[in-house]
Amino acid sequence: MESVLDIVVTWSTRDNTNESICEYGIDSVTEQSAKAAQGPTAFVDGGAQKATQYIHRVTLPKLQANTTYRYHCGSQLGWSAIYWFHTALNHSNWSPSLAIYGDMGVVNAASLPALQRETQLGMYDAILHVGDFAYDMCNENGEVGDEFMRQVETIAAYVPYMVCAGNHEEKYNFSHYVNRFSMPGGTDNLFYSFNLGPVHFIGFSTEVYYFTQYGIKPIVMQYDWLERDLIEATKPENRAQRPWIITYGHRPMYCSNDNGDDCANHETVVRKGLPVLNFFGLEPLFYKYGVDVELWAHEHCYERMWPLYNYTVYNGSLAEPYVNPGAPVHIISGAAGNHEGREPFFKQMPPWSAFHSQDFGYLRLKAHNASHLYFEQVSDDKGGVVIDSFWVIKDRHGPYTP
Repeated sequence: MESVLDIVVTWSTRDNTNESICEYGIDSVTEQSAKAAQGPTAFVDGGAQKATQYIHRVTLPKLQANTTYRYHCGSQLGWSAIYWFHTALNHSNWSPSLAIYGDMGVVNAASLPALQRETQLGMYDAILHVGDFAYDMCNENGEVGDEFMRQVETIAAYVPYMVCAGNHEEKYNFSHYVNRFSMPGGTDNLFYSFNLGPVHFIGFSTEVYYFTQYGIKPIVMQYDWLERDLIEATKPENRAQRPWIITYGHRPMYCSNDNGDDCANHETVVRKGLPVLNFFGLEPLFYKYGVDVELWAHEHCYERMWPLYNYTVYNGSLAEPYVNPGAPVHIISGAAGNHEGREPFFKQMPPWSAFHSQDFGYLRLKAHNASHLYFEQVSDDKGGVVIDSFWVIKDRHGPYTP
C-alpha cells in the first residue's frame, strides 16, 4: 500500500511532449521538481478515429504531513495553471472529511458547481467517485472523456480523487478508466485500498461480475485480493489504529428502485456470487470481516438502509439503530447528475429501506474518531440543503455475530 504522503499527479496532452515534469513546493513551485522516468505513455482510443493522447504520471514522493503544497505540471512545451493540495496527517488520530457520489456526466452534472466550490474552500480531504463518469468517456472518440476530465480538474487538482469502475466505463475493456486515472495498488485501478484517519477504505469493481466476456479471472483475482486486504486490515494491531472499514463499489447489493435492476431482486450477483454455485459473493465476505459501511451508486438517487445482512435488519436497538449495529450499513449515493435523469422507487418500500430521495445531490462523510462517523446527503435540487443526516456509532469493531 502506498504511503498517503506520496501524491501522484496525472494529466494528459494531445501531443507527445517526451517528458512529464511536476514542479512543486511549500512557498514556491520552484523548490522541487519531479519527473516521470519513462515520460508519457500513449493511449489510443478504441473508436473509429483511433485518437491518441499521452498520459503523464508523476509521483511527488515523501511529502511532509499536514502541509500545503503548490504545484504545476507540464514540460518545456507548456505548463498548467498553479494548483495546491494539503497533505493528510500521517497517523490515524484525526477526522477526515470526504464527498461521495457516483453517476456524474458531462451533461446535467448537477452536483459539480457545489463540489468545485466546497473543494476549493478546503472542505474535503478526498473525493470518492463511485463509478460512471462523463456518459461516456469513450464517446466522440474520447472527447467526452476529455471534457469530463476538464470539468473535474477543478476538484481533482486539489484533493485525491479516488474512483472505482462503473458500467459506463466498460467500452474497449475499461480502457479509458484504466488510462485516465491513477489509483494505488498496480491493479489497473480496479481494486485497491488506502487509509485516511481512522478509516480503511477499499475500492473495488462490481463490473467484473457483469462483463464476464473478459473472463472469470478478474472476479477470482479481486475476491482473493479483497480477502487478503481484509485479513490485513482486521489484524488486531491494524484495527486498533483504523477501526472503521468502508467499502465502495458501483452496483449495489440492495436497492428499492422500480426499474428492473438486479439490486431490486434477491439474487444480486455482487451479493450472492456467480449463478448456481454462488462462488465469490461479497456479502458474506464483508460480513465475516466486520465491514462497517458499504457505499454504492448506479441508481440515480439517494437511499439509506437500516443495518442489513441477507435481507434481514440488524439494528443496534429500536431507539438507536446505528449504535453498535449488527450488520453493515448500506448507502446509495448515485445522484450527482447525468442526462439519464432520476430513478423511480417502488410504491411500497421494503422494510429495510430507511430513507430515500430522488433529488440530485451528493453525500458527505466526516470520520470524527474511532467510534463516530457522521453522514449527510446534500440536495442540489434544494440549493444545498441537507435532506438526510445520521451517525454510525460503534464502541467495538470486528466480525458480526449472527
